[in-house]
Amino acid sequence: MGGPKYSLLCGSVRGWLLPTFLLWVASSVNAQVRYISNAAERDVFVVAHQDDWQVFMGDVATRILRSGSPATFIYLTAGDDGRDSLYWQTRERAALHSTQVAMGRRAAPDGITCASVIVLQRPLQKCSVGNVDAYFLRLPDGRRNGAGFARYGHESLRLLKAGKISTITSVDKRATYTGWRDVVSMVDHLIGIGRGADFVVHTTDPSKVLNPHDHFDHRMVGLMIEEVRKQRGMPVRYYAGYALASRAPNRTSEQTRDKTEVFLAYDAEMTRADKTWSASSEHRAFYSQCMQRTYVRSGRPLR
Repeated sequence: MGGPKYSLLCGSVRGWLLPTFLLWVASSVNAQVRYISNAAERDVFVVAHQDDWQVFMGDVATRILRSGSPATFIYLTAGDDGRDSLYWQTRERAALHSTQVAMGRRAAPDGITCASVIVLQRPLQKCSVGNVDAYFLRLPDGRRNGAGFARYGHESLRLLKAGKISTITSVDKRATYTGWRDVVSMVDHLIGIGRGADFVVHTTDPSKVLNPHDHFDHRMVGLMIEEVRKQRGMPVRYYAGYALASRAPNRTSEQTRDKTEVFLAYDAEMTRADKTWSASSEHRAFYSQCMQRTYVRSGRPLR
């Protein structure tokens, strides 16, 4: 998810109802795919921010990682919220610690290895925890409305896709992408690294009907994966974002516990750096609702 200032999120979506017919469509689709047991050889999680997978798909990720299956996490933005490097670097560390917990390990620096790697002639931060790899592109957080932040020149994925900016540069100033297709190509390449014959991609749902009022970074990542899916014909799981709290609870007590555990591991690392960086404390009702819900639909392989 984006920075901590998102008071107009899932909790307030309750008052923004879709037309009755569209709600019926959304509930019918999700009723069939409330939980998908996945036997893919490798799972790839592509998200905008460092806490997106924990909040929107944490129970699914935990089941996959604790089975011992290899996985890849691709984080498109730095999740910087217009702040300096201390904040977004802490978010990266928090994401890795929650990955350890999802794997059934203790959240600690031990067992995490990080290095700068060159991918398609650009330096990226790659970190590994056992057989799980994470790539951080560190593109600027676009803000909830996609307008970006002044600290990083108001650059965002939304503006890049719309052609309102021609380039986007990582917040560490190490990599610049020319146009939307350039970023899509990088993500496509990262998805392909190390994958076996069978794999599935998990990402946020770009549909405005099934996932209304979401963060624009979430939506842009979903649209990006939809483009890659159409090119490669790969299976994709699209997860509801901020609209979660407008839906009925659908997680078992075990699944709720798994989501809560990985999210709190993330939150604990944030508060170790700065007590005011606790997303859970700032929006406790919202996160409590999200822990009890995971809504996902299938994007079938194209043949």
